[in-house]
Amino acid sequence: MPDRVTISAVNSLVLRCAGCATAVDPADPTVRSPFRCPNADRAKDIDHVLAWDPISSGVAEWPTDPSINPFVRYRTLQHSYWLDRALGATDADHVALVGRLDRAIAAVTGTGFVITPLRPLDAASEALTADIWAKDETGNVAGSHKARHLMGLLLHLDSRRVGTRTPLAIASCGNAALAAATLAKAARRTVQVFVPTTANTIVVEHLKALGATIVECPRLSSDPPGDPCIHRFHEAVAKGALPFCVQGNENGLTIDGGTTLGHELADQLAILGALPDRLLVHVGGGALGSSVFRGLRDALALGVIEDLPKTHFVQTEGAAPLERAWRRVALRALRSLGREGLLATGDDRPAPVDVAMAAVALADVSARAAVEEALLHAATHRSSYMWSWEEEPVSIATGILDDETYDWLALVRAMLTTGGWPLVVSESQIERANALATADGEGAEADETGTAGLAGVVALRADGLLGDGERIVVLVTGVRR
Repeated sequence: MPDRVTISAVNSLVLRCAGCATAVDPADPTVRSPFRCPNADRAKDIDHVLAWDPISSGVAEWPTDPSINPFVRYRTLQHSYWLDRALGATDADHVALVGRLDRAIAAVTGTGFVITPLRPLDAASEALTADIWAKDETGNVAGSHKARHLMGLLLHLDSRRVGTRTPLAIASCGNAALAAATLAKAARRTVQVFVPTTANTIVVEHLKALGATIVECPRLSSDPPGDPCIHRFHEAVAKGALPFCVQGNENGLTIDGGTTLGHELADQLAILGALPDRLLVHVGGGALGSSVFRGLRDALALGVIEDLPKTHFVQTEGAAPLERAWRRVALRALRSLGREGLLATGDDRPAPVDVAMAAVALADVSARAAVEEALLHAATHRSSYMWSWEEEPVSIATGILDDETYDWLALVRAMLTTGGWPLVVSESQIERANALATADGEGAEADETGTAGLAGVVALRADGLLGDGERIVVLVTGVRR
């Protein structure tokens, strides 16, 4: 493991805003909140998201640690590790820190962090005539992937010696809230959870049992458009609470912990010996998708995998702001190429076959400059591409009903560069996917949100865009409450 000499190989711990290029140094003790771009409230039409790239920052080797804890195995790809080292910790110190937190988490919820399985979905594969595999997060801390994001944040707070008296805040009514309350209790920190009036009563009672402070957030006529839980969350952060959340625009470091899922998946694909044709990830706010893709991108850069699969992000008809944003970015790029006819059909949502043809054209190397120009325009004209869903979102997949896809630009980039496109699925497709994903009887029963990525495969088959025998990876992310 790296010693005090090789830590200098990390060129920079600075987080840089993907929208305005502002740099924030979390190792600087005068920086109170290295989570959100300081320009976010001044230049509001820029897509402000702080990010760190382990590859360009000097991490040159893929980790080989055999630990079953991903925050130990992949620590040298984590910003929190290098921050801890820069502030004086040794490698052993950091491993010990992870171990202490992990044992405390296990004492609260019954399990700590472990490498989760990549398993075949036999019933789904047979029904959809494809080779479908699931990265199964249902056995993870608090029953979903959300705790990964928040463990990364918790390690940052400990590395920066942020005292436990500073309150944490999150806007969520499901798995993210449960993960936040679980980790907060383990770390002896207080957390405010802002929930909608329709929050699952079982979840709310569980949150109370974990010691979380519940704040119910009705939709007020005096509020601006968007989720009222996010509005109340913003108010709490303005009063001094730390954003302990899974939206990258609110806390860029939340992506860091989530990349462990992508790193694990890359290692498992290498063992499997075949890259999937497609990766499908269901998204609400988008942090899951951007984290997994960044983890795979790290693996590609370090030679663990040979290419990136065609990537699709899946949303429900009840709230699909990502599809709208992707289409606008894609259309701008196609216009500069003189091929706008591929998407400019006059319909709000083009036919699936037209979308697929446009995605293939935009992934070609000849379109790279046009795509980059369109992405840059989107980053600096956010309101023209991403805004709150006009109607109150409704779906049985309640966990992906965010009014906005907060990490949208990273997802649009991932799809445009791999030849994928967003998939919008119906309620019946969500129901069928859930039945297929849980038919094998392995692990905990997943809910409709947790299997919504598989609904994208159902949609591809229905649209005639799925080849027989294609190898596909989906994520199964949350247990039924």
